[in-house]
Amino acid sequence: MPNQPSTPPKDITDELFGKAAFDVEHAIGMYATSYCTIPAERIYDKERLSPLKPVLEKCHIYLIGYTPRVDLIKAEQKQQVLQLNFEILGKPYAISYDLPDGMTLERDGEDYLLQNNQGEKFWPDVLQMQSRLSTESKAIGFEVKYIGQAYGDAGSRNALDRLLKHETLQKIALKGAPEGHRITLLLLEIQPSTQVITVMNPYAQDTDAGPARIKQGLDKLYNTSEAERVSLYEAALIRYFYPDFNKEFKDSFPSTNLKILQDCYEKDFAAVIAEICIDELPFRLWSSAVPPKLYHIAKHDLHRKDDRRIFFSLEA
Repeated sequence: MPNQPSTPPKDITDELFGKAAFDVEHAIGMYATSYCTIPAERIYDKERLSPLKPVLEKCHIYLIGYTPRVDLIKAEQKQQVLQLNFEILGKPYAISYDLPDGMTLERDGEDYLLQNNQGEKFWPDVLQMQSRLSTESKAIGFEVKYIGQAYGDAGSRNALDRLLKHETLQKIALKGAPEGHRITLLLLEIQPSTQVITVMNPYAQDTDAGPARIKQGLDKLYNTSEAERVSLYEAALIRYFYPDFNKEFKDSFPSTNLKILQDCYEKDFAAVIAEICIDELPFRLWSSAVPPKLYHIAKHDLHRKDDRRIFFSLEA
């Protein structure tokens, strides 16, 4: 006789599922699809930023933080292996690359380069190099100090537009980074369409409203605008990282976004999820509230009325 699926014990179902008010709940999920990271002092260098323009124009979220300086101390070739030796906050670290046959390490003044038999010159991509160094050493962190957004009318403003005249960035710059660090910007593009996660729970207190709530989920899927997603994503990250320079916004959010957030309250989301899961990031994000990690998933449960009102800034 085939095995029948076991029924979870009643106390477990009550604890995990029985406290939910409705049998159909919806969460909005958002994630970063691309990014750009630049030293803060370069935001006025239009020529150097020009190649990044296609990405910059799509980034509406920005993080301001401190990253340690990474110094290349020495490059050396051992047979067909390139070893790069770095120093980060006074400690040595190294990564290595296997070189193709005929590739040799050369010097061009103060710079290193790789050259093949045809005289073509190469060097590893700097961000890719730092990403690998960060993964292997766990020594490169991005301490999140401020999170903000820029959207404008129909997405007419991007994060760089805002940062060029940003008072908080100027305050952080005047204060200066800790010794051995620099001020760095991480700009994020949020996925261009809404992602709604639906849970169907037969143990909920109200099991009669399911069909109507399924329709509500479809309405949320198609009627949550990009401006709302950007504001929700920013709100979720601020409450997750609690950055030091967002301190006046820890329990309420910037007044420029308040109307959008209050409108989102009416959509009755059971949870808001904001993800930063980008393998290529050249550092691990962290703050006083969150340990250093490559992947961050900011999940905020909004089942309780008080949690929802606070998240959507209806009360301090």
